[in-house]
Amino acid sequence: MNYIIYIAPVFGAWRKLMDNGSLFKYIGGRQCAILGLGVSNLPLAKVIAKAGLPLTVYDKAEVSKLGADAQELEKRGVRFVADGSFEDVKGELIFRSPGIRPDRITADGGAEITSEMELFLHLTLAKTFAITGSDGKTTSTTLTGLILTEECKRTGHGNTFVGGNIGTPLLTQCEEMTADDNAVLELSSFQLMGIRHTPRYVAITNVSPNHLDWHVDMDEYVCAKKNIIGENTERLVTNADCECTLNIAKEYASRKKLEIILFSSKKHSFEEIFEGFAENDNARAIFVDGGCICVSDRNSKTPLLSVTEIKVPGQHNVENFMTAMAITYGTVDSSVYLSVARSFSGVEHRLELVRELDGVAYYNSSIDSSPTRTAAALSAMTGRSIVLICGGYDKKIPYAPLASAIVEHGGVHTVSLTGATGKLIGEEIEKYRELTGKGKNITLAYNADFIDAVSFARESAATGDAVLLSPASASFDAFKNFAERGEVFKKTVRAF
Repeated sequence: MNYIIYIAPVFGAWRKLMDNGSLFKYIGGRQCAILGLGVSNLPLAKVIAKAGLPLTVYDKAEVSKLGADAQELEKRGVRFVADGSFEDVKGELIFRSPGIRPDRITADGGAEITSEMELFLHLTLAKTFAITGSDGKTTSTTLTGLILTEECKRTGHGNTFVGGNIGTPLLTQCEEMTADDNAVLELSSFQLMGIRHTPRYVAITNVSPNHLDWHVDMDEYVCAKKNIIGENTERLVTNADCECTLNIAKEYASRKKLEIILFSSKKHSFEEIFEGFAENDNARAIFVDGGCICVSDRNSKTPLLSVTEIKVPGQHNVENFMTAMAITYGTVDSSVYLSVARSFSGVEHRLELVRELDGVAYYNSSIDSSPTRTAAALSAMTGRSIVLICGGYDKKIPYAPLASAIVEHGGVHTVSLTGATGKLIGEEIEKYRELTGKGKNITLAYNADFIDAVSFARESAATGDAVLLSPASASFDAFKNFAERGEVFKKTVRAF
């Protein structure tokens, strides 16, 4: 009892969690270790340190180089070990950073490997909505958050918190959350590796080759995505137009208590979408019919939103709306879909218009870190004359489909290439041109660095053109993340 009295005042509104034993069930009296003091684990370290629990932080950097927060933690008694190998971790409860593979960690027998996200999912009282996938998860997560926020405003009850891989750790806000609230999470395959406690409402936007520099193979990547589905999952939303996610839905279709909602931009009825499925009384389909996004079960169809109300361009954004509508359907009044569609102008770094100069429009889509995302961006700019900036960190994924999308677009006249994947992309374009005889007019230019690639794009653009940064690659060869890459692009363009 003395232990509870000691930490309850520190956590404030965490008192409910202390009283019902949730925190103690998870951490108990075990020695904690944190691997990597990154964006998600720094708040976790603060929570554990404030609770007075023993903690060791392992990081490849010395504590003196980890910033003021780390040094303050050290003063509180947190032990720091400058070791990025993670081969001899001392701890009974080990919290790994998302970027650290579980099989890299060597610890004493019986140690539990978990994460900040799993702790949050275990502790939160809020309803949890989580979205993963190879493409579209950031926009879909943002839209889901906006829809639920609008519903909270409409009813005057509850609040909505958005975080996870989208950049905001929610653990420190857990104390504010009640059963009336919503927690909306973007989850990456890194975060989902080995996770056991899962969200209530989940969506998988699509699955295509990605992060194969980190995952052992495509099978492991798919399995990581599937980990979002657990015994406590009440609703599964997947994409009927993606073979992989369609198969995932079929795998879980026989689970009677699991509601399955499939969305499609290519099929236009419940029967067409659920063809070949085991019968599930909780099944619904979301699709476009007569220019309207509709929801349907086996017996009836209800229109939800006219596609013309969606202000952001591109078929992929219609799919993003369908994802958000599917995961929130029945938990909100359908009027909020129209309100959000009319006000939503997109997310930063996704087809973001930076400026127009000398008749040239500059678009920042730095978030496009895979070929399928760049293909979607090009599709949204059909009919435009484009100078494309591509290339970056190599995730060991195939670029042949991107070459096809670039050449077949018909409006791309210059590709300014950079980074480790620049040559790979260029080589695939050359192969496709040789194979099809198309795209002979496309200029390919290899640049020493990112700034050179942007400068070359400017020099190559003429009045009426669009310069599009859509790298089809991760940013880690030259930047901290895609957001930093996008900011550098915007700063460079605004300086022209």
